[in-house]
Amino acid sequence: MSNIPRKLIDIGVAAKRLLGFESLRPGQREAIESLLQGRDTLLVQPTGSGKSAVYQIAGALMDGSTVVVSPLIALQKDQADTIEASGLDGAAVVNSTLNTTERREMLERVEGGQVEYIFLAPEQLRKPEMLDRLRAANVGLIAVDEAHCISRWGHDFRPDYLQIGQAIEALGHPPTLAMTATASREVRAEIIERLGLRNPRVLVHGFDRPNISLRVDMFSSRDEKYEALLRRVEFADKPGIVYAATHKNAEEIAADLQRLGVPAVFYHGGMKGKERDDVQDRFMSAEVPVIVATCAFGMGVDKPDIRFVYHADVSESLDSYYQEMGRAGRDGQPAEAVLFYRQQDISAQSFKTGSGRVDSAALEAVYGALTEPRGAMSREELSRATNLSPRKLVSVLQKLEEAGVIRQLESGEIEAASDLPLQEMIEAADQRQQFQKELRKRRLLQMQGYAECRSCRRQYLLRYFGAESAAPCGNCDRCEETGVLRRAA
Repeated sequence: MSNIPRKLIDIGVAAKRLLGFESLRPGQREAIESLLQGRDTLLVQPTGSGKSAVYQIAGALMDGSTVVVSPLIALQKDQADTIEASGLDGAAVVNSTLNTTERREMLERVEGGQVEYIFLAPEQLRKPEMLDRLRAANVGLIAVDEAHCISRWGHDFRPDYLQIGQAIEALGHPPTLAMTATASREVRAEIIERLGLRNPRVLVHGFDRPNISLRVDMFSSRDEKYEALLRRVEFADKPGIVYAATHKNAEEIAADLQRLGVPAVFYHGGMKGKERDDVQDRFMSAEVPVIVATCAFGMGVDKPDIRFVYHADVSESLDSYYQEMGRAGRDGQPAEAVLFYRQQDISAQSFKTGSGRVDSAALEAVYGALTEPRGAMSREELSRATNLSPRKLVSVLQKLEEAGVIRQLESGEIEAASDLPLQEMIEAADQRQQFQKELRKRRLLQMQGYAECRSCRRQYLLRYFGAESAAPCGNCDRCEETGVLRRAA
């Protein structure tokens, strides 16, 4: 931690001294300056562009510890190992894999101010003991990685991210850095609102990936589309990713590729954690050249040499599609992103947007339990009192919280936050669910707009994300059709 007045710090010199950087990448200096000025900051940059260096450098230059909220244990460990290898002050990963003794010792180090970088999953911030330890640690900076997980508009929504804003306030709202690789205007607005960022500086860099060729191949029948996908994978430069909408599709495509002699594995959320880890390791280590996956595969994946990303099915939103296709060509070499598309695919996705009504019986059970004289209850107590599984309970609590009729206390307990009559509460939750359903439909229409657009696809994507839209790219199928030459990268 630096005792030099912040306005006198040369960030370039500090970056070289701390991390050995000869220069800073676009967006890094501005984000670090913003945090040193005590200002909340939202940084949107592609994976591999150095977002983690922002909180590493800023945290080293600011007083107090740095809390890094990250959704995956593997990501936390990788980032902590990087910090230790760089020679920066200590990093600690506090997660569910620690035994009781390890956790106690780790928390004592945190509370004693012996840890500069504290890596946590968002679930940890629900625990009163953790917040007490962090208060004692004098947190000077909070960094929220994969911040798009707080948004229902985009992709990879994580319910536990909804509690981060409360934790930020409970810790006195130190300067907060929200980081994500992909965020449209709507997602950025939701990140700011849900995290409670105060007059944040918003920095958006690197959306244009000119080395990735974009195309959409149109088909009239499912069989025609399926055969074209298999043949394209067979003859494509590898390694590559094929995204499918369902577990069944992923398994079928991988099996058919294997029958064609293409070594391929499948990956989806229905597999056990150890199986998923093994499949991901085999792909990342180049043991197998093709992975066929649902959207469960991707967060934290940074394999620079991926030559193609093919979508066998449409994504649920342009945010999801851009995040997934953006895993190609991170080494800067030519790569391709192809969507295999039928107009009927949009209807099929729309059918999956969920039932039209809320489960009023479950809502009534939870709301009734919370409005009884006993008052606030823990999730475990609510689960027992209502006979709802923990998974079902989380879904119900989300709906009630979004309707504004319950709130979570710093203790982690839930209490009623409204005296609405039961029927009005159910109607409020139902209205919220209808809004979410319409939102999903709107996202699918935007996905359809990309698939069926007649102009430069890159311009379409850049406009959607609010980035500068230059001349037609010359590296997509629409530009190819109109004879537009590829512009210099």
